[in-house]
Amino acid sequence: MIREVKGDILLSKADAIAHGVGVDDDFKQGLALTLREQWPAMYKDFRHYCHTYSPKEGELWTWKGPGSAAIINLFTQSAPQHAGDHPGRAHLASVGRSLKHLAQEVQDKGYKSVALTKLSTGVGGLDWSEVKPLIEQHLGKLNVPVYIYSTYVKGQPGEI
Repeated sequence: MIREVKGDILLSKADAIAHGVGVDDDFKQGLALTLREQWPAMYKDFRHYCHTYSPKEGELWTWKGPGSAAIINLFTQSAPQHAGDHPGRAHLASVGRSLKHLAQEVQDKGYKSVALTKLSTGVGGLDWSEVKPLIEQHLGKLNVPVYIYSTYVKGQPGEI
């Protein structure tokens, strides 16, 4: 079941929170920046993972801190061209591959619910009308609720 909600994804009660990032992302803007500020250890671990394993677009990396939801970083965007730059644009093929991996991760880890953003429609530069069908295709058959935080409302957890 996929449902769009309004609220602050970081206040979600979902087992897992997924968002799009670039390979070697510096988490300098948007939700990524908020995650970096809230969980500095996650960002440090993310940077270590990227430097150690050189992930590719279309993959994912999951982090779980004490008392937090699982944070699933979907590599939907290309790497920055230069150190310190913002990540490049997202590609629909990378979003699709990441969502396929996300569906498998949800099943393998036994998450009972997942929350995600309107993937790659901000910094990633994609159009929601092209991304939403990919979410429906890859996550629509999961037997868990999938909440898309389509409108940000600070301090509101969303109706799930």
